[in-house]
Amino acid sequence: MDGIEQVSPTEICPDRSQLVSEDGKNTKSVLCQWCGSKVLCPGTALFAEKELFLPSMRKKTESESIALTEGSVDGETLTAHWLVDDMYTFENVGFTKDVGKVKYLICADCEIGPIGWHCLDDKKSFYVALERVNHA
Repeated sequence: MDGIEQVSPTEICPDRSQLVSEDGKNTKSVLCQWCGSKVLCPGTALFAEKELFLPSMRKKTESESIALTEGSVDGETLTAHWLVDDMYTFENVGFTKDVGKVKYLICADCEIGPIGWHCLDDKKSFYVALERVNHA
């Protein structure tokens, strides 16, 4: 399809059975890939499959005013996510400025991201991409 190789979520995360409990929740802590800071505690997020575009990972700069749109920035569409329904569930997460109707989630300690996505129209859906975090 348009030169993009389709990869199944099980290829992306072959150990999903060790990450997702029988009730669909995360069995391990979710950590920042870069600094190891804890983003979510075990049992606090549900596994969800939803196609979301996330810009390429990078560190936020002091003067950065992010004005990203899906058509103008490098990134990828990811489908495997941890879904959280309350922003206060996170142990450690930051949010970018509004980019249209979206705020991107970043690590609050090292400010590298985006690790996830939140639409301002849906106050109860915060998505963290499995490919953008570690589990321990």
